[in-house]
Amino acid sequence: MFIAQNWIDYEVIDTSNGEKLERWGDFYLVRPDPQVIWNTPKKDKHWKHIHGHYHRSSKGGGEWEFFNLPKQWHIQYQSPSLTQPLTFHLKPFSFKHTGLFPEQATNWDWFCKLISESIKKGKTVKVLNLFAYTGGATLACAAAGAHVTHVDASKGMVNWAKENAAASKLSDKPIRWIVDDCVKFVEREIRRGNHYEAIIMDPPSYGRGPKGEIWKIEEAIYELIQKCTKLLCEEPLFFLINSYTTGLQPAVLSYMLNTTLKSFGGHVDSQEVCLPVSSNGLLLPCGASARFSKMPH
Repeated sequence: MFIAQNWIDYEVIDTSNGEKLERWGDFYLVRPDPQVIWNTPKKDKHWKHIHGHYHRSSKGGGEWEFFNLPKQWHIQYQSPSLTQPLTFHLKPFSFKHTGLFPEQATNWDWFCKLISESIKKGKTVKVLNLFAYTGGATLACAAAGAHVTHVDASKGMVNWAKENAAASKLSDKPIRWIVDDCVKFVEREIRRGNHYEAIIMDPPSYGRGPKGEIWKIEEAIYELIQKCTKLLCEEPLFFLINSYTTGLQPAVLSYMLNTTLKSFGGHVDSQEVCLPVSSNGLLLPCGASARFSKMPH
């Protein structure tokens, strides 16, 4: 399993009855989690002293209930793989999100090490980050010294990522900010003949592009991976794909990368991504990631 265990400003404290109790900096939130199918005793005192609670509706969706939670606050991430801390602005918004997926820190640590080692050898590393959201992976790549192309269909998300870059003192780094449908951008990059040393994709289970294009991960992901292979340089550094869809198990991700990237050699490692639960030392599953690289895992 890939475990994000270097957080200081974030933790999953406890989980029970379809919900997780989290600490985001100085603030405590309770949010629904479909993986939490157990009903264990809620012994931690913070269950009763929270700043925000997202209540899921039986009709779908839900709404936030706030208790002295600011409209925006920030947390930092620092690990041995990073040369500087990353700063993320957080705010509660639609469908339970805060603007960050903390479990992805385990992937940041992994590819930052690959990027740093490659740059020490005098190589330039260009990374394409698709479905790049608020820029967690973009910031980590830029801090490690990569040139990053950040692509997301939401202008609001790209602006949020720019704010995070500024807060992390990374605004002067070589980052291209692109508001576009990811599939169409990849197709244009193929026609332009552009290539990248690394590709990251964090596709949603379901989404819409800027012009209403419908995205369903099970129907579209394999073809997109195939297209992305045309953007890789002859000796790619890594390829990372994340999935939060229960149907896309680690073995499915592994199968897709092994069949599409076979000609490049290298290795694929696909695992569940997890966050440690501080109250009991157990692990909360948060989806899956598949990692391709030339380096042995």
